[in-house]
Amino acid sequence: MFYIDGFRAMTLGRTLWAIIGIKLFIMFAVLKIFFFPNLLNSRFDKSEEKSAFVADQLTQKK
Repeated sequence: MFYIDGFRAMTLGRTLWAIIGIKLFIMFAVLKIFFFPNLLNSRFDKSEEKSAFVADQLTQKK
C-alpha cells in the first residue's frame, strides 16, 4: 500500500517518468531506424544466404 499511495500522490514524478518514456522511445524506435538498418534484407534474398553470411562473419578470424 505504501508504494501505491506514493505513486498516486506523485506530481513531479509523473513528469519525470514521461520524460524517461519519451527518451526510451527515441532511443529504441527513432535511432534504430536511422543508425541500424537491416543489412541482411538489403543484401540477400534467401535465408540460406543470410545464415551463411552470419556464420562466416562470426567464425572469421581477423
